[in-house]
Amino acid sequence: MSLGIWQILLIVLLVLLLFGAGKLPAVMGDLAKGVKNFKKGLDEDDAPTDKKKK
Repeated sequence: MSLGIWQILLIVLLVLLLFGAGKLPAVMGDLAKGVKNFKKGLDEDDAPTDKKKK
């Protein structure tokens, strides 16, 4: 089951009603920062560590 145009428009309308047009850029900016930090955290976990335990 895929999303059709009407379902996407309904979701956009609900988001606009909940957050308002003024807060939407701030919410999207925070979401982008969260995704960026998540990806950065994944990359750091995959990087090999050179520290040896003594």
